[in-house]
Amino acid sequence: MRGVMCLGVPGRVLEVDGLCATVDFWGVKRQVQLHICDEDVVPGDYVLNHVGYAIRKIPASEVEATMALYEELLRASEASADDLMTADVRGEMRAAQEPSVDSDE
Repeated sequence: MRGVMCLGVPGRVLEVDGLCATVDFWGVKRQVQLHICDEDVVPGDYVLNHVGYAIRKIPASEVEATMALYEELLRASEASADDLMTADVRGEMRAAQEPSVDSDE
């Protein structure tokens, strides 16, 4: 059996309201929970998001390299449907584009 791995998707924090942040993922703005993030974040920071939760703040010294790597993964996924890593990133981005489910509605 092949191993399965899930990746987070990096995004830029636009706003912070308590333990919730509005984060921009390549033009898609989503609400992300900050409950389990390893550090406090402020607008302008980058976080790694997994299924709606910021799992870590990306250090400023790593943002450029991280974003370049994901851009490369996204370009590669357009060329190859067999790449599981890039397929996972695309899946995370598709999920980020789906409407939010709000229990109050």
